[in-house]
Amino acid sequence: MNQLEMKKLAAKAGLQYVKADTIVGVGSGSTVNCFIEALGAMKDQIKGAVAASKTSEELLKQQGIEVFSANEVLGLDIYVDGADEINPQKMMIKGGGAALTREKIVAALAKKFICIVDESKQVDVLGSTFPLPVEVIPMARSQVGRKLVVLGGAPEYREGVVTDNGNVILDVHNFAILNPVEMEKELNNIAGVVTNGIFALRGADVVIIGTPEGAKIIE
Repeated sequence: MNQLEMKKLAAKAGLQYVKADTIVGVGSGSTVNCFIEALGAMKDQIKGAVAASKTSEELLKQQGIEVFSANEVLGLDIYVDGADEINPQKMMIKGGGAALTREKIVAALAKKFICIVDESKQVDVLGSTFPLPVEVIPMARSQVGRKLVVLGGAPEYREGVVTDNGNVILDVHNFAILNPVEMEKELNNIAGVVTNGIFALRGADVVIIGTPEGAKIIE
């Protein structure tokens, strides 16, 4: 079984958490794309979705699913998203697709965060295999980069990428994150940082892992 097939298994298993007549929070990324495709079969059972990226918004519309803005809802029953890394405590690194800020906003609206991943995304320590994305206001890029170096990271400017919010991304390499909650807070306090890709203050409530043996659910 290849990686895409495992992503599809996790995505399809995520449908069991979708309730009728609700608005579903939807993240972004390749696994979420699989979820959006699967969600299309339920489009007549739900009210619609709130998307965390413009790309996901377009895919939802292609499936015939009505898209609401985050400002139009008081809250969401669930938020379904993937991760670039996830640890045993259900904390994540996200932002490989540069949608981390909007993902945090939609996740904050939801009662339950459902994380769908393939088994390759599991790590013991965040930062082990994937650089940490940090969304930065453009004029602060160099300043923030220097701060990240002081904290022990090796930031790299993601050339040619502008977020849906008009900002830039610094990818921090060689950054083992031993205390994700405290590091998330510390990085967000740097002037010029919009947010960082550590999802620890709002981690996942349910993790669905696609494996060759099927979808494994951790609640």
